[in-house]
Amino acid sequence: MGKIIISREGVVEQEVPLSRERMTIGRRSRNDIVLSHPAVSGEHAVITTILDESFLEDLRSTNGTFVNGQRVGKHFLQHQDTIKIAKYRIEYLADGVRPAPAPMGESATIPVPPQPRPAVASASAPASAAARAPAVAPGPAAAPAPPPAAPAPILGRIEVLNGANAGKQLALTKPLTTLGRPGVQVIVIARAPDGYSVVQSEGDAIATLNGATLGKQPQRLQHGDVLDLSGTQMAFKQDLA
Repeated sequence: MGKIIISREGVVEQEVPLSRERMTIGRRSRNDIVLSHPAVSGEHAVITTILDESFLEDLRSTNGTFVNGQRVGKHFLQHQDTIKIAKYRIEYLADGVRPAPAPMGESATIPVPPQPRPAVASASAPASAAARAPAVAPGPAAAPAPPPAAPAPILGRIEVLNGANAGKQLALTKPLTTLGRPGVQVIVIARAPDGYSVVQSEGDAIATLNGATLGKQPQRLQHGDVLDLSGTQMAFKQDLA
């Protein structure tokens, strides 16, 4: 899982793993991450994590939420993004990021084992069959086989089935796509190399997937699945091989 490192005036105060799907940030004690400063709103922002992806959303705070110096409403977090909330600096560290390679000049010395000395044939010894055989010029080296082509990424889309927008389609090209009305009903569709998943991230109005409650746990999407958001039905479709 990813994590955030919270510091204030250069001093690290917290290191928080993003172990829950939804983690709120704010001044009030009921938040998952409490920042005790008067410039921080009671409920300032939220980090939602689906699978290995996290995104930050400002909860209409008074003084705003900034990422890499830009004020944001909703932002897909990248490794080492810097979040600024009031006097706090928050660094996001993604899961599974490999450490940077060692700088040039710090290479290790690899010992080379001593090579055996070639045997010296005696002048009186008969030449071996290998020594008498004529030298054969080596043939051209075989060209290395080209690497296998990477499989084409799966591309999905949403098609509206009813209402005034029936027939309209939305390509799911982003890592995270949100649908719905903030504060009422919001679902998040996450894209991964091997397919898509969906989860309801907020709202008391219940979204459904094929007639069953969607819930707070990510569910895998299959071609032809039908989502229902407050009566608006949408079909998930993807290009099949």
